Amino acid sequence: MAIRIHDLQPAPGAKKAKTRVGRGEGSKGKTAGRGTKGTKARKTVPAGFEGGQQPLQIRLPKLKGFKPHNKLVYTVVNLDRLAELFPEGGQVGPDELIEVGVLNKKELIKVLGSGELEGVKLDVKAHAFSASAVNKIAAAGGSTTVVDKKTGEALGA
Repeated sequence: MAIRIHDLQPAPGAKKAKTRVGRGEGSKGKTAGRGTKGTKARKTVPAGFEGGQQPLQIRLPKLKGFKPHNKLVYTVVNLDRLAELFPEGGQVGPDELIEVGVLNKKELIKVLGSGELEGVKLDVKAHAFSASAVNKIAAAGGSTTVVDKKTGEALGA
């Protein structure tokens, strides 16, 4: 005789009835596994609840770090890069650097003193200079001019 689909059933003891708590003294009744008294015996408590104390997820900062919204971000240009881009020397300012493709229109420039200006005399206009850059440009016979960050007008050396 073949086994039919309606003859199939789970093995004895494989299916266990769900415990119906809180349904009388005979079957996990009365406190229903919650113990006696207190908030947890009477109702469910949210996962992060700390008894009225400020919860951990609210005490911790929401975002990482601090970002000032008026921070000045400079595009850095080193002296060796200027010497490479302008080997014949001359005037170097924001407009010339935009033409060469070193920076975009509204970016601020800071000239740093990495590298050497070997025989290249540059008259550099930028928004900021490092002290070593000013010394190296002056030693090569050039000049430095600080440009105003908003208007673009020369402020002086």
